[in-house]
Amino acid sequence: MAEYATGVMAFYQGWDVYQELLIKTIAPLTSEQLTLRSTSLLRSVGENCTHIIGARGRWCSQVLGIGGQTSADYGRWDRPDAPTRNAAELAGGLRDSWSVLQEALQNMTVAQLSQTIPNTDREPGEPEVFTRQWVIWHLIEHDVHHGGEISQILGAHGLSGLDL
Repeated sequence: MAEYATGVMAFYQGWDVYQELLIKTIAPLTSEQLTLRSTSLLRSVGENCTHIIGARGRWCSQVLGIGGQTSADYGRWDRPDAPTRNAAELAGGLRDSWSVLQEALQNMTVAQLSQTIPNTDREPGEPEVFTRQWVIWHLIEHDVHHGGEISQILGAHGLSGLDL
C-alpha cells in the first residue's frame, strides 16, 4: 500500500502556538532586557534565545539535513564568538528557524518519523542512532525548557513572560 505525504504537523499542534508566544515575548524587548539573567552563572534572555535558534539550526542542518545554508548559519548563532543580536534579529531567527521545521513537518510522512540517522557526534545520554521522531521531540523539549527559562527570568524582573 502506497503512503502519501499527508504531513505530521497535525501531531505537533500547539508547538506552532508556542513559537508565536515566544516571538511575541522576545520582539518588544530592549537590549538591556535581553541581558537580564537569573544569576551570573546562567544564560541571559538573549543568550537563551540564541541557544534555541542555534540548536534548531544544528539539528536541522547536521542531523535532519533540512534548511540548507540558512539552518547551518543559524547553527552558529549561539557560539561564543557570535555577535550579540537585538530583539528584532532574535524574533526573525525564531521565526525563520521555526519555518524550516514547520515546512518539514508539513511534508513528512508518519513512516519518515521512524527513519534512523546515525549519531556521528554522540554526547553523553544520546542514543547511537536517532529517529526523526526523537530529534523532533528533543527540539520540542529544548524549546519548552529554554522558553521557560526566558519566562522565569522576565518574571523575576517584573516583566511578562510567555503568556501561556
